[in-house]
Amino acid sequence: MGESRTELLSWINDLCHLNYTKIEQAGTGAAYCQIMDSIYGDVHLSKVKFDTKHEYEYVGNYKVLQHTFNKHKVDKVVPVDKLMKCKFQDNLEFMQWVKRFWDQNFPGGAYDPLARRKAKGGSGAVSSGMRATAGARRPAAGAGSTVRSTSRTTGGRVSAGGGAGSDQSASMIIELNKQISELKMTVDGLEKERDFYFGKLRDIEILVQEELDAAEQEHPDHVELPIMKDIQAILYSTEEGFEVPPEDDIPADHNDYDDETF
Repeated sequence: MGESRTELLSWINDLCHLNYTKIEQAGTGAAYCQIMDSIYGDVHLSKVKFDTKHEYEYVGNYKVLQHTFNKHKVDKVVPVDKLMKCKFQDNLEFMQWVKRFWDQNFPGGAYDPLARRKAKGGSGAVSSGMRATAGARRPAAGAGSTVRSTSRTTGGRVSAGGGAGSDQSASMIIELNKQISELKMTVDGLEKERDFYFGKLRDIEILVQEELDAAEQEHPDHVELPIMKDIQAILYSTEEGFEVPPEDDIPADHNDYDDETF
């Protein structure tokens, strides 16, 4: 089973130094290009537009991505037409594949996504000093200790050159804001998952009630009637301290989340 939306967002933002809040934002193609660059180090990121909002501009990004796939003989069809529509499910599935591919092929070492985006051209492999270890699964060749992520701030510590108190405070604020953002994404995901399954249970409840009503009217001794009642009893069972939510809190249509866009 692939990673969840929250896990993928955290990985993308950490690896690429982005601030995505929805998987659908990957539909521009920019993040896919940057992830492939972290593997091969030769993607022409100077041709990739990260701050774009129109579908016709996404085409150029996917041309860069497809060129990279062809160059390195990556046997995977890129569903450009679907991804460009920035729908949740299409980009989630493709990003899950990208994450698996990255896990298998990322060479490790330090990777600086900002420096790569500023670099002119994309020829040649990225030097060992420019690879980030964000999410690296194995150490770089010759390294004697586990590779540590250079894109994460641990315990509010700053680099050796930032010993001033004001720098420490700024670094801690950035780290706290990042944690708040991650928590918000987690809560948002949990709420949508809750509403999604509540909608399914509501559909089951209605179906069971309809079957019970029909059975009682047509066949009072129907053999499946006890089973339906057992299902209904499970649906209506509660635990101590549970309160039934008011009608206003019940989602109107749980299918709203199937075609989520940004």
